[in-house]
Amino acid sequence: MAAVAELSSPCCYKTQLSVPRLLPAAHLLTRRIPSRVRSKRVAIRCSVTSNEAPVAAAVPAAELAKSRAAECYGVFCLTYDLKAEEETKTWKKLTTVAVSGAAGMISNHLLFKLASGEVFGPDQPIALKLLGSERSFEALEGVAMELEDSLYPLLREVSIGIDSYEVFQDAEWALLIGAKPRGPGMERADLLDINGQIFAEQGKALNAVASRNVKVIVVGNPCNTNALICMKNAPNIPAKNFHALTRLDENRAKCQLALKAGVFYDKVSNVTIWGNHSTTQVPDFLNARINGLPVKEVIKDHKWLEEEFTVKVQKRGGALIQKWGRSSAASTAVSVVDAIKSLVNPTPEGDWFSSGVYTNGNPYGIAEDLVFSMPCRSKGDGDYELVKDVIFDEYLLNRISKTEAELLAEKRCVAHLIGEGDGYCEITEDTMLPGEMLSNQRRHHLGVISLHPLSGSSSQLGGNPIR
Repeated sequence: MAAVAELSSPCCYKTQLSVPRLLPAAHLLTRRIPSRVRSKRVAIRCSVTSNEAPVAAAVPAAELAKSRAAECYGVFCLTYDLKAEEETKTWKKLTTVAVSGAAGMISNHLLFKLASGEVFGPDQPIALKLLGSERSFEALEGVAMELEDSLYPLLREVSIGIDSYEVFQDAEWALLIGAKPRGPGMERADLLDINGQIFAEQGKALNAVASRNVKVIVVGNPCNTNALICMKNAPNIPAKNFHALTRLDENRAKCQLALKAGVFYDKVSNVTIWGNHSTTQVPDFLNARINGLPVKEVIKDHKWLEEEFTVKVQKRGGALIQKWGRSSAASTAVSVVDAIKSLVNPTPEGDWFSSGVYTNGNPYGIAEDLVFSMPCRSKGDGDYELVKDVIFDEYLLNRISKTEAELLAEKRCVAHLIGEGDGYCEITEDTMLPGEMLSNQRRHHLGVISLHPLSGSSSQLGGNPIR
């Protein structure tokens, strides 16, 4: 089975956990009841003061339907009034993290890492805001229950919902995982259009309600172009704040280099993934190092580097599916963690990391107005700068040109979603996403995949990003 990441669609209900301040074990969760069941339920409204215990108040069904009152949920209804001197003084200000596709397998691994303190640190309390779809709402409640049972002291708030305008409210980090997978017989252009509409809507929601400095990491594929669409629909958020996840590709490249060199992976550094998260991606062995030495000095088999290594990294996701029958979820979640940690911690001296970022002003001559994976460094403040001290040879430049051309073609396909006229697709090669299998119903030869204008109609669908 494939890892499932549910998608959002605008609708009407929300579960929210909140506390008035940072407390060691205090949570409060309220839930807006779906309209389809609201008339059958009686809501419980919790109100706690310094000398009161929670009191349940029955509300008539008719009044409930009219008021859309909230309902407490389990232990999250309990709050405790602590004296000021008992409040935690060592924790940082609460950070709000929104996650789309929150009922899926990738999120099932990721959310608990976020809640544990592994990502932002042992002194950083967080609020999780989880976005799913109408059909995943009960699954989201199950996720909230598991988070509840895990007793994470740093997890101060949890809310769930299917309306991105509610879930993204005041988000400081937005991890956009949910996307529709490419199904049998689906053209790549169709996938670009369908998922592009989803990320256009989420970009508008972030622009309207998220923090003005929200950091956005797009995981749902095709992630580079989805990130571009999201960014273009959020003009009030700095373009530099948008990332497409290529960290899993970097991690896979490090693993393959370490195996070939007979060293542990922590000896491998300065690995860059250039370009698109597709089979045109370029794992850069020219600038990579092993034990501080250039890879080509350590691995003398240059034919392996140019042929086997590159293909192994590009198609690692597919190989995993063949072995396990499902796409990578745990390793994708780990790579999201790595991507965030690379932005909130200073980059080790002399090293860098890969991320799909906006190309405007890049020093490499890559076409502007794309989201393109490039080498980055960070001071640990959530921002980054592009690395300038990299070298190129003809082999590397040729492959970078190919992945650049693919992203330019994808951009033309989604022009209608980024305010650049009608979308028009003319993709002449099927560079399937890593891990994606061609259907038996697909063409027996590769030609023009799609050559037609794309409509701008809106669609919100659920599925899993293939990694």
